[in-house]
Amino acid sequence: MKQIITALTLILLSSAAWAEEFIIKDIRVEGLQRISAGTVFNFLPVKVGDELTENDVRGIIRSLFKSKYFNDVQVERDDGVLVIKVSERPAISSIEFVGNKDLDSAELTKSLRQIGFAEGQVFEQAMLERVELELQRQYFSRGKYGVAIDSEVTPLSRNRVAVRINMAEGVVATIGEINIVGNNSYDDEELLGEFESTTGGWLSSLTKDNQYSRQKLSADLESLRSFYLDRGYVDFTVESTQVTISDDKKQMFITINIAEGERYKINEVRLAGNLIVPEEELFNLVTIRKNSVFSRKAITSSSERLTDRLGNDGYAFANVNAVPDIDRETREVNLTFFVDPGRRAYVRRINISGNSKTRDEVLR
Repeated sequence: MKQIITALTLILLSSAAWAEEFIIKDIRVEGLQRISAGTVFNFLPVKVGDELTENDVRGIIRSLFKSKYFNDVQVERDDGVLVIKVSERPAISSIEFVGNKDLDSAELTKSLRQIGFAEGQVFEQAMLERVELELQRQYFSRGKYGVAIDSEVTPLSRNRVAVRINMAEGVVATIGEINIVGNNSYDDEELLGEFESTTGGWLSSLTKDNQYSRQKLSADLESLRSFYLDRGYVDFTVESTQVTISDDKKQMFITINIAEGERYKINEVRLAGNLIVPEEELFNLVTIRKNSVFSRKAITSSSERLTDRLGNDGYAFANVNAVPDIDRETREVNLTFFVDPGRRAYVRRINISGNSKTRDEVLR
């Protein structure tokens, strides 16, 4: 934001100080150290022989700032010569990582190079701040919420800087407590048994099951959702999840608010679509039946069995979708398996490799 304000101020001051238009007889660039004059000329919207106007001055300053090579740009006139005075941004001479045990320095260097923060590139303070935020995010995803990141930028000769990023990783936050709110049909102990995350035990130093991570919590929430959907709770939802951290950043407290909804049963099971195989044979592969409790696991298993059966007849890309029709008044579900066998697949060629002693004809 400061750079934008500075650029706008310079544009306004330069255009306000410009007395009159003139024909450019020559262009002189002052203040260059590492960047060539040719590079600057490539960014200029004017050339020798053009008539310079106030709009052109604004365009010159805007273009040079947009190149990100310069901290300061001034435009002046010396008789018929257009004088452009610049102050180059420093180049990155080296990047050093200190204190990082979880993150590999070589991988970090490779990742930063992809976003333009690398040795030889122009140094931008805003880019360094984004790097710090990304490193912090990486540690947060690993459960290290007490991480402290501090960067040092040391000026060197020939307008260069050395960047040193210090990381105090801290320890992985452990789970102090997990609360589930809204469960009436099943107690906390049974539900928490589905979780990978725990509050710890005597083996936690080896299994790390009491260490908090967002990815692990997301997997646990999906396990909780599957638990209910496999037991007939079609309308089950996780309404909210609150995660709080202790003042010392070492313990996490998780509260999960759920709405169980009502339990549903299967009223009817139908097959639809292009039934290449006799319907009775396909229906025998369906494991879920009328009056049974709705189960996403059983539905998925039935779809897979139908797909495999079609594959045995050459329909390798068959698609079977189970579509539930939910009646919330009767708490019943009509289930339809839509069968799309697709096109039949044929073997075009069989390649055999690795047979150094036995000929192809023998194996075939």
